[in-house]
Amino acid sequence: MKYISYFFSTMIAVLAISCGPQKSESQSEEIMEENPLQARLDDYKKVRLTTDISVLSDSEKQMIPKLIGAAKIMDELFWYESYGDKDELLSSIDNEVTKAFVKINYGPWDRLNDNKPFMEGVGEKPLGANFYPTDMTKEEFEAADLEGKKSLYTFLRRDDEGNLKVIPYNEMFASQVQRASALLSECADLAEDEGLKKYLSLRADALLTDDYQPSDMAWMDMKTNGIDVVIGPIENYEDKLYNYKAAHEAYVLVKDKVWSDKLSKYAAFLPELQKGLPVADEYKAEKPGSDADLNAYDVVYYAGDCNSGSKTIAINLPNDEEVQLAKGSRRLQLKNAMRAKFDEILVPISKVLITPEQQRYITFDAFFANTMFHEVAHGLGIKNTITGKGPVRRALQAHSSALEEGKADILGLYMITQLLEKGELEGSNESYYTTFMASIFRSVRFGAASAHGKANMIRFNFFKEFGAFNKNEDGTYSVDFAKMQEAMNALSAKILTLQGDGDYDGVDALVKEKGVIGTDLRADLNKLEEKDIPVDIVFDQGVEVLGL
Repeated sequence: MKYISYFFSTMIAVLAISCGPQKSESQSEEIMEENPLQARLDDYKKVRLTTDISVLSDSEKQMIPKLIGAAKIMDELFWYESYGDKDELLSSIDNEVTKAFVKINYGPWDRLNDNKPFMEGVGEKPLGANFYPTDMTKEEFEAADLEGKKSLYTFLRRDDEGNLKVIPYNEMFASQVQRASALLSECADLAEDEGLKKYLSLRADALLTDDYQPSDMAWMDMKTNGIDVVIGPIENYEDKLYNYKAAHEAYVLVKDKVWSDKLSKYAAFLPELQKGLPVADEYKAEKPGSDADLNAYDVVYYAGDCNSGSKTIAINLPNDEEVQLAKGSRRLQLKNAMRAKFDEILVPISKVLITPEQQRYITFDAFFANTMFHEVAHGLGIKNTITGKGPVRRALQAHSSALEEGKADILGLYMITQLLEKGELEGSNESYYTTFMASIFRSVRFGAASAHGKANMIRFNFFKEFGAFNKNEDGTYSVDFAKMQEAMNALSAKILTLQGDGDYDGVDALVKEKGVIGTDLRADLNKLEEKDIPVDIVFDQGVEVLGL
């Protein structure tokens, strides 16, 4: 899962508007149209995405460009899943600012503004993106007797007679996945680490067959690899109709072995922490996999889903519930991207909205830990409903992603609280809680179209009801640490119960009631806009940036 979230193969074009000769009426109108979009473009801070490549072996240096090549193919596939024909759209745009903003959003809908269209003549974004026919109704889908219609790896299309049909990804994208598979196979031949070699070989096969579980298992078994790649159809955020369909993406990663060593001990606490969750026993009866591990990486390339709109700073995979129960999951902390968001966004936010007396509690170590334990917490709780409704993800459909992200946020804070009490973690509740509060303001700016943004809206409003924070006369916020802990436990119990019951209607009511930005919060977010604090980041990235 991603925590909101990634990045950027686009170089942002800036249109310079200078004072000069009298402009025609049409030119003046064009400038008026460009200014608001330029402001939206400026919401993204550009950061150079690189790492110390001297730590790589010669074979690893040869692999990185090939992995980036495969990642670029995933970018092509996500464009189709998100919008359709990328080239046709971009060729229709003359304005460079508009074109740059389209590239960031993978289409003409603003991902940080609830997917609202920003080009004339463009309607609302289809809830099912391009995974389903836009004229398909839910009733038609439910009535269709089609094998694989709910699969993560199929498109729904119409045949010549107008009836729904299923097309597997490996058939729809046959030429593209063959090219990507060949590149992964070449990397497998170069790989010196046996675990990485096996994973790359199996992942190359998976792209051709849509059978990803064997390669997921192999990915979980990797322990000593120096580089890594997450690639394929993975997250289902883009499908807001059902949350059935996985979208293509890729991350190319270089392990930070020093930081990884620091993190290695925490996954072992999962079974113990699962038992102590503040919820009835039946909602924590599942045993988390004990083979999970934590590692820190520098990310050197993002493509596809993870590169659209807000950018992820940590990864928790695989999503396959069977793999998670058998082996747990791997949590990858993207340290260089995380540092960029902390320095460029979170610190400036805290100076505007956190009371001066508590600003000293805003630290990178707390931000790193909050993000890390968010990913770890995806392994806690319940994956399958206790009411016979199957996997939680399937039962909650379009609401599953937002609730799961909300669960990971709040249980991550629960884990930190428990580990502090056990003396297994350095720092203080004051630091973790205050940094957590500041991060709500950061993530809620991603908007309701983002699962992470919606989860933060719910949490802000829930915390507000519990008095977990106070609004001061100067407009800043103070955290009430005792009440925040009470709110943390109450929200944890509520989310876990909704998930375990597979209570779609209950989640729907929660989202409608609390997944909104109220008047006061909107005014606070406007303050951040007035201070020109970025909403998110984009990157210069690629082989040239790395010096390869």
